[in-house]
Amino acid sequence: MEKPKYRRIMLKLSGEALAGERGFGLDHEVVQGIAQQIQEVVKLGTEVAVVVGGGNFWRGAKASAQGIDRATADYIGMLSTVMNALVLQDAFEKIGMETRVLTAIEMREVAEPYIRRRAIRHLEKGRVVIFGAGTGNPFFSTDTAAALRAIEVEAEIILKATKVDGVYEKDPVLDPQAKKFDDLKFIEVLNKRLGVMDSTATSLCMDNNIPIVVFNLNEFGNIKRIVMGEKIGTLVKEDD
Repeated sequence: MEKPKYRRIMLKLSGEALAGERGFGLDHEVVQGIAQQIQEVVKLGTEVAVVVGGGNFWRGAKASAQGIDRATADYIGMLSTVMNALVLQDAFEKIGMETRVLTAIEMREVAEPYIRRRAIRHLEKGRVVIFGAGTGNPFFSTDTAAALRAIEVEAEIILKATKVDGVYEKDPVLDPQAKKFDDLKFIEVLNKRLGVMDSTATSLCMDNNIPIVVFNLNEFGNIKRIVMGEKIGTLVKEDD
């Protein structure tokens, strides 16, 4: 059997991805589909870390705009990411995957506190590690958490799951003629404000030379295809 291209990956899931077409809450069929896609990759021997957002339950920036203190709103958002992490853990374990949830904010009754060496050890043992509560700091997105954790656990690539098949110059839903990029450099993403990830996350990846693949999560098998080296979506990386 052909060997996977990547030994260890970071998968970034938005909270909205877990909601499916509902846009809010959870779609259990979608969650099960994500679990099955990750199981395919684990069976190849690739180590998988996951950072999940919480936008299907709470949007800190939106709540702040409505008058809630921004730091408080962000902490509430961190709690929603832990809810999603526990949902993913349950789905993964129901199909036989070993899983650990590590949180940046301690809540020992439901998850382990984030410790870098412990996270790496779990990955080495073949467990899927799900990181909850973002970075543990307000004003930082879960995109930044994904970049930071990827660097810390020495992931080789970040897979940014979206509803479209890559990065476009404009929103392809609003403009069907929008150009899709197959490859981009980090500096282009920043200069063109393409919104692959927020600028802090993009800069972290650029400074630490961690490539990002933006791909369509809704096409079953895409995660495995990327891990096997197939060109899917848009690849963002430094100069060769």
